[in-house]
Amino acid sequence: MTPREDSRHALVFGASGLIGRHLILSLAASGARVTAAVRSADSGARIERWLTSHGLSQPISTVIVDFNSPELLPGGPAAVPFVTEIHNCAGSFRFGMPAEEARRANVGIVETLIDFAAGLPRLQRIVHISGYRVGGQDPALVPWSEEHRAAVYRDLGGYEGSKVESDAIFQALAHARGIPWTIVNPATVIGDSVTGESEQHVGLASSVEELWNGTVAALPGDETTFVPIVTVDHLAAFMAVAAIDEAAVGRSYWVLDDATPPLPDMLAHLAHHLGAKVPRLRIPVAAIKRLPRRITRADPETIGFLSADRYPTAPAVELAGRHGLKMPDARVSLERWADYLTAHRFGSAGADARRFVDAGGVRTFQLGAPESSRLVLPGLPINADSWSDVAGGIGARVVDLPGLGLSGGAGVEDWDLWLPAILGDEPADLIGHSIGAAAAVVAANRMPERIASLTLIAPFFLQSPSGAATRLTPLVRAYLRHTDPGRLSRQLTGSDASAAALESSIRDLRRGSAPRAAAQLARAGSKKWRAELRAALARFSGPVRIVTGSEDPLDPRAIEQFGPLPQVELITLERAGHHPQLTHSDALVTLLGDRPGRRDEVGSIAGRDGLRR
Repeated sequence: MTPREDSRHALVFGASGLIGRHLILSLAASGARVTAAVRSADSGARIERWLTSHGLSQPISTVIVDFNSPELLPGGPAAVPFVTEIHNCAGSFRFGMPAEEARRANVGIVETLIDFAAGLPRLQRIVHISGYRVGGQDPALVPWSEEHRAAVYRDLGGYEGSKVESDAIFQALAHARGIPWTIVNPATVIGDSVTGESEQHVGLASSVEELWNGTVAALPGDETTFVPIVTVDHLAAFMAVAAIDEAAVGRSYWVLDDATPPLPDMLAHLAHHLGAKVPRLRIPVAAIKRLPRRITRADPETIGFLSADRYPTAPAVELAGRHGLKMPDARVSLERWADYLTAHRFGSAGADARRFVDAGGVRTFQLGAPESSRLVLPGLPINADSWSDVAGGIGARVVDLPGLGLSGGAGVEDWDLWLPAILGDEPADLIGHSIGAAAAVVAANRMPERIASLTLIAPFFLQSPSGAATRLTPLVRAYLRHTDPGRLSRQLTGSDASAAALESSIRDLRRGSAPRAAAQLARAGSKKWRAELRAALARFSGPVRIVTGSEDPLDPRAIEQFGPLPQVELITLERAGHHPQLTHSDALVTLLGDRPGRRDEVGSIAGRDGLRR
């Protein structure tokens, strides 16, 4: 379909990146047609899926780009004569790049892009992303001498040197070809101001990860150290309006939040927000520059960003104001970004529904369907991630109990306020595993009207007590803190097969949940608590399923007590142990796909999946 002659049509390079994807959303919201330049068909398909999942209903076009080809796009400019604006978000962002690699990636893209843009008959603007530390170069110095180039790259490093050179070359070439241009110099780009979403894990994001992991010994800088931020959605909206603002032709704009806290204050605030350790020591930038890299663990290129410099933001503020754009609150945006990074384990977890919620004052990690009335409460010593496959199969949500996994809090003592808050508005079908089964029974005892059904998987209080070793808290704590995925898999399931599924649990235990997990394991051995839980379960009159593995059976006395009760169904998973979500996830999905009380419906299914009643 050929666009109308009067229509706005944007061609976005670097469309698959963090900025490019959000820019497409902003451009589409403004009424522009969009063509995304991508490096492969798979990349184009991923972008389209992402845009659809983020609410974009109108279709976009995609075209394959090859920066090493003279044509850039198949057919060259003649293939897209309707394009009225170009947005260049393409380039390589990686510290420590060799100079020649960085120059090919960033300078080479600019040179190729200007040649291409010069052949577009309806082009009205090209918007180029530079950087807040490298923008404002003098195009009159182009072409650079070899001596000058070598000095710049030597002083700044490959990445920053290439961005400085590309800024100057972009201006010089655009002037020479008579192409209207605008440069945007963004600060450190963080996640969406509403959701925090970001898949970029370099730079400041790596500092947040180190805070979360407790590996930061000292906060860098002082009250003058300014590492400004801008949310990706604000930057995208700014680029979309700058492309059609006549006053923006031939100008560079520094887009950043002047209200960004000084770097050490920012990091301390984020550590406190995440419940991580806040380092008390602060180290001046001058000292960091003198320390060897083996101590700072910082790429030399990143140290240049630790500066007291301020930037000419007034023109960007003025342009944003003309178009009704308001900078999101810096601290709130930083918190949401840090939450997203942490919930998605800094890129190691999938992009499924993962989030933090406040439940009774406890910062609680939750994954799965946000509004589902099916709620899974995991057991020890592992986390909600170990239940993600089962939760996805039955449309449930899973939470880390207080003090465990990614959740804050201390442990069982938080349950009084936490349980009512986490249940949700509709009567819940609670699925509790091991100590999570205890939490489910406590909820049913205190709030029976809010519980539609109970499914108790490997409920420790209905099984024979574990060995005395689990009550030796210091030894258990040390084991959990220092074990590895393979060894924990063997301990829990008898084989190495679940090692990969336990990697995130190991990270949580090492990061700090091991003492709380050990304390709760010891508590599970309490005869008094076990008796209280059995009595509470007997009082619940709603539907109950008790699921155990044939290798991890119920205590015969529990069978005698609960087997005859009409509301209780006892189910055995053949050849399963205490952690069937790791070893028998398919069978659990089949079983849990139906709610308790539908015995005739699940009976025929059960026989096919190794279930025994």
